[in-house]
Amino acid sequence: MAASDTDHTSVRVDSWIWAVRLFKTRSAAAAACRSGHVRVNGTTAKPAQPVKIGDDVRIRAAGTERIVAVTRPIAKRVGAGVAVECFTDNTPPPPPREVLESLPRRDRGAGRPTKRERREMDRLRGL
Repeated sequence: MAASDTDHTSVRVDSWIWAVRLFKTRSAAAAACRSGHVRVNGTTAKPAQPVKIGDDVRIRAAGTERIVAVTRPIAKRVGAGVAVECFTDNTPPPPPREVLESLPRRDRGAGRPTKRERREMDRLRGL
């Protein structure tokens, strides 16, 4: 009698983040792992690193960070309804729009900041 894919106690991290629909393709998930955008329990994960129930997975993609906890390791891609049951999303809510609009932003295409502008930015940041 063969065990099904959902009975594994651990599964590859690139396969899992693809299976629970955090990435569109498995190759994109593996590339994110190789480039250091995926961390498992605080350490940078290679694509073949195993994840198991209770592991903390942090994914940095599209300028945001997702923090999820593994509740069920799966290797095959499943429907969105089932995928949501396989992890707990611990991502903090994004800051309010007013806070984002109040942050200073450089004009697009303005080029590199001058030395004077860099010093002013450092002063604003408190460095």
